Amino acid sequence: MSTPPIIIKKVKKIVAGHHGGSWKVAYADFLAGMMTFFLLMWLITIMEPKQKAQIAAYFKKFNIFQKAGISMLMEYYRSGKISSPKLQTLSTEIPPIKGEAEHFKRIIETRLKSLREHVLINIEEEKEVLRLEIIELVNKPLFYSGSAELTPDAKKILAFFAKELAERPVTIEVEGHTDAVPSRRGKIGNWELSTARALSAMLELERNGVPPEKILSVAGYADNFPLFKDNPLDPRNRRITLVVKFQKSTSLPKE
Repeated sequence: MSTPPIIIKKVKKIVAGHHGGSWKVAYADFLAGMMTFFLLMWLITIMEPKQKAQIAAYFKKFNIFQKAGISMLMEYYRSGKISSPKLQTLSTEIPPIKGEAEHFKRIIETRLKSLREHVLINIEEEKEVLRLEIIELVNKPLFYSGSAELTPDAKKILAFFAKELAERPVTIEVEGHTDAVPSRRGKIGNWELSTARALSAMLELERNGVPPEKILSVAGYADNFPLFKDNPLDPRNRRITLVVKFQKSTSLPKE
């Protein structure tokens, strides 16, 4: 009876050397990912606030099964615009107030250049309102001395804002403010004067196309809310304030 042969199997293990191995593939993937990330950051930094808001709104409702295949950022890089019709309206989850403030700053610099020093823009983020402060300057009044009659410069500024706000989904509150210098017109005090000036500003807005239903209130506050609190006598405390509140859903401004 013959003895069956003994078979010995030897397994040769191959260990990657110093100059090879799968780590190179992983490292290449890492570098590609980092390059993509920095490209994304660069594209975001060159965009206007309006376009950033559009992108945020786009990805809020993005569906990979419907939208896959075309890169939105590459579309923007090639054409400079985003064509999706759903991006024309901001949702309530994206506060438009900062974008609106930037919009007004830009158009004031270009379209109201000679009078831009009369205008300050403040944001109340909690209330989501813009405060458009139309202030007096030394030797550059908004009203004739001691009266509620608007100067030509004041009329020009109010006409400018009326044009911008007339078609926008906003509500407006008109405030009149004085400095702490007592009124010199007999029995007419700063309360009466600030209220009369606010009323004049409201009528000028309506005269230039703002629908009456958009103006919620008109009020005078005398010298109780100075803009420059360290100096209540500062002439810049004499001002008209347009408190602008945007509706929950607002169309993006057209440049």
